[in-house]
Amino acid sequence: MRGFESASGLLRDKIRVAGEARGFAVARLLTHWAEVVGDDVAAIARPVKIGYGRGGLGATLTLLTTGAAAPILQMQLPKIRERVNACYGYNAISRVAITQTAPTGFAEGQAAFAAAPQAPREPAPEILARAADTAMGVSDPSLRAALEALGQNVLSRPQAGATDRKG
Repeated sequence: MRGFESASGLLRDKIRVAGEARGFAVARLLTHWAEVVGDDVAAIARPVKIGYGRGGLGATLTLLTTGAAAPILQMQLPKIRERVNACYGYNAISRVAITQTAPTGFAEGQAAFAAAPQAPREPAPEILARAADTAMGVSDPSLRAALEALGQNVLSRPQAGATDRKG
């Protein structure tokens, strides 16, 4: 090998070994989970393992989700199974099982799914006025706008007690 090597090339074998230990023969199912099942399902569930029965015919895909999302996920199981089998290229998964867990904790079972982004809140009018008054003496418009934004952030921050402040 000459020169630089891509990170995926360096980690490919280690990822394959870790994936195969959990039954994932196709690492693409883990790395491209959102593309395989869709963003709506990927936001509420993630694959944990694939278990193969003694007969070797048809595997069971285990999905991890929170308790509140389990009924929604249950309705989509046929679609999930179909899309996962399309990823494999044959009918590898015959059953999909759902495992519910708490939103955080339990070492491997940490289900910290991405939350919806919060909309930014508009500061109160008196805060906007105080920030504008503070930056009023600056002649450069871009610097004044930056100082007003800084003032809005500082003034709208929740006030801690005098003993909690550092400095």
